Amino acid sequence: MIVLHGIWDKGIGLCIWAESDTTSMPQGRPKNPPLHPYALTVYLLLKEIEHFGAVEFAESENITLFLPSASRNPLPSPGLITKKSRARVEITPWQIPAITFNPYYALDFLLSVPSTPRRGVYLGHSMRFWMEAAKFSLELITRKCFSPEMREENKKFSAFWNICITDEDDERIRVLSRAMPPVCRAFTQSGTPPKVLVTDFLNQTVDAFVRKVSQTLVLPFSDTPLIPEQWLRSLVYDDFEGSVTKEVKPFLREMSTWLNQITPDSTPLRLCFRLDPPEDSQKWRISYYLQAKDDKSLLIPAEDVWKAHSLITVVERTFENPQERLLTDLGRASHVYSLIEESLKTAHPVSLTVNTDRAYTFLREVAPLLEQSGFGVLLPPWWQKPVRPGVKLQVKSLSTPATGSGLFGMNSILDYDWRIALGGETLSLEEFKELAHLKVPLVKVRGNWVELNPSEIEKALAFFEKYRGSGKMTLQEALRLGLGQEQSEVGLPVVDIEGERRVREILDNLINSTVQILEPPPNFVGTLRPYQVKGVSWLHFLHQYGLGACLADDMGLGKTIQVIALLLHERITQTVGPTLVVCPMSVAGNWYKEIERFAPSLNVMVHHGADRSTDSFEKDVENHDVIITTYALAYRDEPVISTVEWERIILDEAQNIKNPAAKQTQAIKRLSQKTTHKVALTGTPVENRLSELWSIMDFLNKGYLGSQKGFRTKFSLPIERYHNTDRAETLKLLVKPFVLRRLKTDKTIIRDLPEKVEMTVFCNLTKEQVTLYEAVVQEMLDKIEDSEGMQRKGLVLSTLMKLKQVCNHPAQFLHDRSEIGNRSGKVMRLKEMLEEALAEGDKALIFTQFREMGGMLDTYLQEELGCETLFLHGGTTKKKRDFMIDRFQSERGPPLFILSLKAGGFGLNLTEANHVFHFDRWWNPAVENQATDRAFRIGQKKNVLVHKFVVIGTLEERIDQLIEQKKELADRIVGTGEDWITEMSTEELKELFTMRKDIVGGV
Repeated sequence: MIVLHGIWDKGIGLCIWAESDTTSMPQGRPKNPPLHPYALTVYLLLKEIEHFGAVEFAESENITLFLPSASRNPLPSPGLITKKSRARVEITPWQIPAITFNPYYALDFLLSVPSTPRRGVYLGHSMRFWMEAAKFSLELITRKCFSPEMREENKKFSAFWNICITDEDDERIRVLSRAMPPVCRAFTQSGTPPKVLVTDFLNQTVDAFVRKVSQTLVLPFSDTPLIPEQWLRSLVYDDFEGSVTKEVKPFLREMSTWLNQITPDSTPLRLCFRLDPPEDSQKWRISYYLQAKDDKSLLIPAEDVWKAHSLITVVERTFENPQERLLTDLGRASHVYSLIEESLKTAHPVSLTVNTDRAYTFLREVAPLLEQSGFGVLLPPWWQKPVRPGVKLQVKSLSTPATGSGLFGMNSILDYDWRIALGGETLSLEEFKELAHLKVPLVKVRGNWVELNPSEIEKALAFFEKYRGSGKMTLQEALRLGLGQEQSEVGLPVVDIEGERRVREILDNLINSTVQILEPPPNFVGTLRPYQVKGVSWLHFLHQYGLGACLADDMGLGKTIQVIALLLHERITQTVGPTLVVCPMSVAGNWYKEIERFAPSLNVMVHHGADRSTDSFEKDVENHDVIITTYALAYRDEPVISTVEWERIILDEAQNIKNPAAKQTQAIKRLSQKTTHKVALTGTPVENRLSELWSIMDFLNKGYLGSQKGFRTKFSLPIERYHNTDRAETLKLLVKPFVLRRLKTDKTIIRDLPEKVEMTVFCNLTKEQVTLYEAVVQEMLDKIEDSEGMQRKGLVLSTLMKLKQVCNHPAQFLHDRSEIGNRSGKVMRLKEMLEEALAEGDKALIFTQFREMGGMLDTYLQEELGCETLFLHGGTTKKKRDFMIDRFQSERGPPLFILSLKAGGFGLNLTEANHVFHFDRWWNPAVENQATDRAFRIGQKKNVLVHKFVVIGTLEERIDQLIEQKKELADRIVGTGEDWITEMSTEELKELFTMRKDIVGGV
C-alpha cells in the first residue's frame, strides 16, 4: 500500500511525496534531520505516478517536514495499512525526498490525478485537499475572476495577476481553509495559517496560468518598450522587472487608481441593483441601493443616501461616506452596463427605467456580470424559477403490441395529442400564436411572467402547423416523457401527461411506484417481513405489465427469498413456464438451498459442472420450475439454453453484466430477447460508472434509457464529469419505477428487522477444491476403516481438519504460500459480500479457527479491497490487542477485523461492527454465538447481520443440517466441540465426508 501526499510551499510550489507500509528508504549514515523511513525514493515515486499529467516537468528535491512522531519514528498516515504506536506523540522534523512542480504545472498535475488511482495506491487527505483547491482555481480562471495588480520593491516594479473574488468565493476559501488537513502546514513547526496557504495557492496558480496563455496571445515586445508596454510585459513574463524612474512614477499612480476601481475593497457597503417589473406601463425599473456586505437583507435606497451627508444610520448601524460609495460603485458598474451612464448625468441618480427587451437583457446577461464584479443584484422571484413554455401530452387510448402476449409492456401503443402549457395553464394554439406575435421575450400570462424564446416558439408553431400535435407512441416513450428524460419533438419540456383512466392509472402507478399489497403465498415455508411483502408485491406489479425489475435492497434484507415468494405466488392460479436463474458460481449453491428451504414445492435443477446435461437439456427443463446456472455457462452453453422458452430470467449479482461489450453480457441479453419477464438482483447497481446502470436497465427494459452512446451524452458525461445535479435528478426519476432499493439504515426497515439476523451463506467448491477434497476423502476412509481406538479418533479428527482446510482454500491445505486468486468459493463469496458492506460504510468481524487462514485473509483483503484490516490471534500481545480494539472502535478506524475464534471469541467489545462472518465453522452453537456477541451486545446501535459460511455438498453442509435439525439437543450433541464425530461408524463417516455430486461442480 502506498499513500500519496501533497503539500504547498509559497517559495517552492507543490511538493509531492509518498510513504509505503514498509521501510523503503536506503539506510546509511545518520542525517539531521533523519530520513523518513517509510518515504518512497524519487525514483519509486515517479514510477508510481508516471501516467499523471505534467510529471515530465517535475523536479526532485529533499524537503523537511515537521510530522507527528512516536518511538523515534514518524506516525504513518491514516490511509496507510500498518500498525500504529501508542507511545507519546511529539512533532519532529523529517527529511523526505519529493518531486516539486512550479505553480503552472502544479495545477496541471492536480487536475490530472484520478480520484480512484490503481489498486494499492491511496490518495492522502492532503493530496485530495489540493485537488479540490485546484478545481477551485480552474473555476476562477474559467469565470475570469482575476485582475492585474502592482508590486513595487527596492525601486523596481512588477505586476502579477491576482484572484478577484465575490463574497461567495471568500466564504468558499474560509470553508476550504477550515478543512485543511494538518499535514498541509508541516513545512514549519508552528504551521502557516491555512487561509494564507489557500489564498497563495489560488493566486500563484491563476497568475501562472494567465501568464502562460498570454504569452501565446500578446504580440512580441519591442527592444526599447514604452512605459505601458513595460508594465504589460511584466504581466506576461516572470523574469521581467522595470525600474521606478521619474517617468514611470506618474504612470504607476494612474494604474494604481484604475486598479483600485476594478478590484473589490474592504468597505462594508456595496452597490446593489433591484429589478421591478412594470405594473401598468411597459417600463421596468432598475433601482439603486447600498447593501451591507455582511448582511444582505440590509438595504439603503439611493433616495435615502442622497438625503444623508457624511454618515447614515440604519438599524442601529452607522456607515461613513455613503454618497461617495454609491457614486464610486455606479462609476465602476457603468463599465459593465453602459446604460447606467445615463442616470449618472442627473444630480442624484436613484434608478434606471428600461423597456421589456432591455429588462430581458438585464436578466439574462447583465445581472450575472454585475454579480461576478462584486455587486449585489435582486431579481424578481419568478426569474429564479422561470416559467418556460412546455407541452402537455394527452393520451387517448392504449392497445397491446402485436406479440400476442396479452401484456401491456413497454411497446404498447398510445394515441396522443399535444397541448401548449404556459405557467401551469393550458393554452389553445390561437392563444399561443397571439403571444408569439408580440415578439417580446417576456410576456405576462394570467398573472405570471413567462420567458418566450423565439427559437422555441418558432419550432413549436412549425410543429403544430405540420402535425397538428397528434400521433402514436409507445408506453416506453410516454413514460420517458412523463419522467422528464426527453423533450417532445417541438423541443419544449413535457410538463404533464393526461389521459383516460386506464392509461393514467398505469402511468401514475409506474411514476409514483404505487402497488397493491399481496398476501404472502400460502406454500411459502417461513414468514415474510412487511418490507419483503412489499418487495414481492412490487415485483408482481411490474410483472403484470411485462416490465423488468431491479431489486437492489441492501445486503441481508433478503432479495433471494422475495423472488422465491414471487415464483410461488404466480403459480397459485396459473401454470407458468420455467425460470432461469443466472448467478455467480459462489452463490449457485445458496440459491439451491434457499429454494429447498423456503419453497420445497418448486422443482430445481442446477446446470453446472462437468457432468451437466446438454444433449437432454430441453427435456430435463420440462420437469423443473427453476434452473440455476452461472454467468460463465450462460455464455458457454448459450446454444443449449436458448432452446428453451423461459418464463422469466433472473440475474443475481447483476453487476456481472455491467460491461455491455463483454461476451457473457451480450449472450445473456440475447437470451433475454425470448422472455417477457426479467429481474435483476444487486446490492450495487452502480459500482464505478453509470454505464453499469445502463447495461442492467438495457437487459431489463431494452431501449428505455436509449442507446449506450446517447446515454453517455445525456447522463454519464454531465453527471460523472461535470456533476450536473439536474441530469442526476432526471436519471433518478427515470429509473425509480424499475429499481427498488431499501437500506438497513431506513427507520421503516429497521423496525421490521430483529436485532440480530442470522443467515447461512452457501458456497461452492472450485475445480481445484473438488479434486483435493475427493483425494483426501478416498485416502483417509481407507485408513480409518483399518484402524481402531485412539488411532481411529485421531484419523477422523485429522480428516475433519484437512477437509475444513480444503473448503477454506487450497493454499491453506497445501501450506505452500501460493497465490490466493479465485481458487476458493468461500474466499470469492467473502470478497463479494465485503465489497457490498464496505460500499455501505459498514464494518465487519471475520472469524476463523485457523491462524494461518486469518493471515492469508489479512493480506488478501487489504490488497483486493484497498482498505486496512486488523488481525487478532493467539500470539497477539495484550498491549497490541488493546490498541487494535481501540482503533477498530474509533469512528474512522479500519473497517475489517479478522479474529481467530479462540483469541477473539470472548471478552471483546466490538460494537462498531454490524456484520459478523463465520468463515469456517466450529460447529458449536454456544461458541459461535459467543463470538457473534462481540458485536451484538450492549452499546450496539445497529442491527447485526450474521453470515455463516457453509460449502454446499460437503461435510460442512451435512453437519450444519444436523445441528439445525436437532437444535434442542445441540448442547448435548455438539457441546463438546467436534469429538462427537469420532464416535460415528465408518458408514456414517463415509456419508458425512463424501461429496454430493448432484449439486457440487467445480468452476
